[in-house]
Amino acid sequence: MPQPDHISVLGVPDAGTLDDDLKAIWAKCVEKLGFVPNVYQTYSLKPQRLRNFMAMYNEIMLAKSGLSKLEREMVAVVVSSANRCYYCLVAHGAAVRQLSGDAELGEMMALNYRVAKLDPRQRAMLDFAWKMTTTPYLVDDADRDGLRALGLSEEDLFDLAETTAFFNLSNRMASASDMMPNREYHTAFR
Repeated sequence: MPQPDHISVLGVPDAGTLDDDLKAIWAKCVEKLGFVPNVYQTYSLKPQRLRNFMAMYNEIMLAKSGLSKLEREMVAVVVSSANRCYYCLVAHGAAVRQLSGDAELGEMMALNYRVAKLDPRQRAMLDFAWKMTTTPYLVDDADRDGLRALGLSEEDLFDLAETTAFFNLSNRMASASDMMPNREYHTAFR
């Protein structure tokens, strides 16, 4: 049974009505991915917010960090698992599969990251992301000290917290708009 056909229940603007900078981004997405991610289409309802969203995403997920791109994607999926965010589980699960070369890892991150054979550092990072998502008021110095003991710097702790926070925001926007993932993500990198 296929997922619903809509991109977002809030609707999306016609791509032809977008500002030129966004049309150029759409073209680049089609060139590189073969499609425009539905999160961009959904956010295009508010063009400046889309620009802000893309800038923040790029800074958090692509900028230099002590956390690898794979680790940041794993955090995205674990946060999305805790929030049951369909869009991000599918889209970022595909990214985990791509970056790891392991189709099973994406599924483990989505369904129960605790079954994955992760190194202690990654496991602690994902435990922290889960706790920050489900019970943020319980995060304390012991959590941060445990991550430091596994080699995370102050900057790494900041990046981990910010990645977790960003995907909590993203998950809530996806849920509020009933955003559907692009169908291409379902079969990607399997």
